[in-house]
Amino acid sequence: MEQSTKLARESRTIMTQLIFPLDTNHFDTMFGGKLMEYMDKVAAISAMRHARMQAVTASTDSLDFLAPIRVGEVIEVEAFVSWTHRSSMEVFVSVQSENLFSGERKTTVTAFFTFVAIDDHGKPAIVPTVVPETEEEIKLHLSAPERHALRKKRKQDRNPS
Repeated sequence: MEQSTKLARESRTIMTQLIFPLDTNHFDTMFGGKLMEYMDKVAAISAMRHARMQAVTASTDSLDFLAPIRVGEVIEVEAFVSWTHRSSMEVFVSVQSENLFSGERKTTVTAFFTFVAIDDHGKPAIVPTVVPETEEEIKLHLSAPERHALRKKRKQDRNPS
């Protein structure tokens, strides 16, 4: 059976949130854990859109906080499947913050999440191969096998059998 393909853009998912005081710490900047929750949700939707089945988070890496997010700013959390293996999907997530009064926008966080597609019996399932189109998608797709190998090595180093 020939494996199906899907364009990266078909999994693209965007969530927009206004940041309130309850979302922030005593410095009036957004809690990292709260932001990670949003990122994981958007990444999960992206993975399930790609696979058209359940998907679970297997790992998160390269979570880089680049700038603080302040009370009253809006964040846009965007994700898309950047690479696929047999049953796993690498999902690239980026967060942009926007000051609604000045219009200033900046990238505040980027990360890679890995999801595994799960069939109706709770077992890993084959996913369609992702096809990148844009310059960003192609760049991330080409560099993904190296990240995959590093994740695999990290897992083996932590779980020697």
